Amino acid sequence: MTLRERHLATFERRALDRICWQPRLEHWYNVNQRQGTLPARYRDLTLLEVYDDLGCSVRAYGYFNRCLRGADEKRIKVERRETPSRIFVTWSTPVGEVTAVEYRTESAQARGEFPVKRVEDLRVIEYMLRGRAWSWDAAAYEQGLAEVGERGAPTLYVPRVNLQRCFIEYIGFENTIYLLHEHPREMERFIAVLNETDDAWFEIVLHAPVRIINFGDNVHADLLSPPLFERWVLPYQRHRADQLHAAGKFCFPHWDGYYKPLLPYVREHHMDGYEALTPQPMGDVSLEETKAALGDLILVDGIPATDFLPTVGEEEFVGRVQRILELFSPHLILGISDEISPPGDIEKVRLVSQLVADFEPPVV
Repeated sequence: MTLRERHLATFERRALDRICWQPRLEHWYNVNQRQGTLPARYRDLTLLEVYDDLGCSVRAYGYFNRCLRGADEKRIKVERRETPSRIFVTWSTPVGEVTAVEYRTESAQARGEFPVKRVEDLRVIEYMLRGRAWSWDAAAYEQGLAEVGERGAPTLYVPRVNLQRCFIEYIGFENTIYLLHEHPREMERFIAVLNETDDAWFEIVLHAPVRIINFGDNVHADLLSPPLFERWVLPYQRHRADQLHAAGKFCFPHWDGYYKPLLPYVREHHMDGYEALTPQPMGDVSLEETKAALGDLILVDGIPATDFLPTVGEEEFVGRVQRILELFSPHLILGISDEISPPGDIEKVRLVSQLVADFEPPVV
């Protein structure tokens, strides 16, 4: 099988010649390339050539997400201003103006100031969402196919689910909780607008030539509690998962923080699997607890990112990888939960490739 065939066969629940090993190396590569710290072996290689050298598959979000294009309504004016440590973006609309600030360092970027600071700002975001037009870029899709080749199947991640978008993109966690309690009517309207305006891009995704869809939510149970999850996320994602399945597609959400309080919901979610699910010692759930909750749902990832640090010895590392293979195969896209960090030992990725090659997956 090619890497792409293994990737698809796992979701289609067909027999595998070996488990699909699909780490995400983009952050490790990009930061080390910028800092001039790539190991000598990789300094003259592209990212895809590094994947080839290490013998692993590509989770090709970056090559296909550019195919789903959004364009703002023409009356929206966007002003962007940059300093060495900040990016300021202001959106001016007929109903008001909002500004977001991104903090950045040499290796990372994070939102430091959210566009919604008061309840009145919700109207501005609603206006922007209602006016956004979505389209599919067929030429970009063909380019992605040519670049990725047989390294992995086409894959998309779609905008975060309602509350996660509030927490991470529009409002911030603390202010979202405040608004939910102090202005419930306005927040109910805002979340309804989020859900409804998703229809425009979702209709494109349903007809796109991509079968593997990720809800890139970054769920962490310390922020998204069970009551919030039940009220806002679970019914919405059940609906979307059912739509995707009816269109012949597979889907899974990205849970990359603590998730023990949400384990009771994983089999009610109508998903094919779960991405990241960070295990102990980095997360709050053991591999055995995760397996008991998932059953035969697919685990996408599994190896804690901290295992790739030089402080974790080879014996401990190999033992954990073998345990993951034994517990979750064949319902497994083996990866790193969720990415190798810039100081990580990249040669451990090569070691996993060998462990996967030596492991015979059970028959489905």
